Amino acid sequence: MPNKAIIHTENAPAAIGTYSQAVKVNGTVYLSGQIPLVPETMEMVAGDFAAEAHQVFKNLSAVCSEAGGSLQDIVKLNIYLTDLGNFPIVNEVMTEYFDEPYPARAAIGISQLPKGAQIEADGVMVTAG
Repeated sequence: MPNKAIIHTENAPAAIGTYSQAVKVNGTVYLSGQIPLVPETMEMVAGDFAAEAHQVFKNLSAVCSEAGGSLQDIVKLNIYLTDLGNFPIVNEVMTEYFDEPYPARAAIGISQLPKGAQIEADGVMVTAG
């Protein structure tokens, strides 16, 4: 595969399974799912759902930065929620991390996530190179 690079940063949680934080092929970056782990401790962030959502976007931002982009370069975002009642909070938190035009997005309700997280997000980012 041409120009394939594995992306890794200490500023986001280490992979807790058989995956990479992201894989970059040419200018497209495939971001693995991030849950609200604090990178320094690998423990779940303390606080409410909003705190979890903030940590997820901080983690995604760190991986995007390592790959040569930012959250603004995400073209497709998938958000997994264990309670779709938290959807309005996700929208509110996203406004602190994303500017218009927003990425294409899906919000998916699921029964559970790793480590008891209430939210996980992954996506696809496109950079200049």
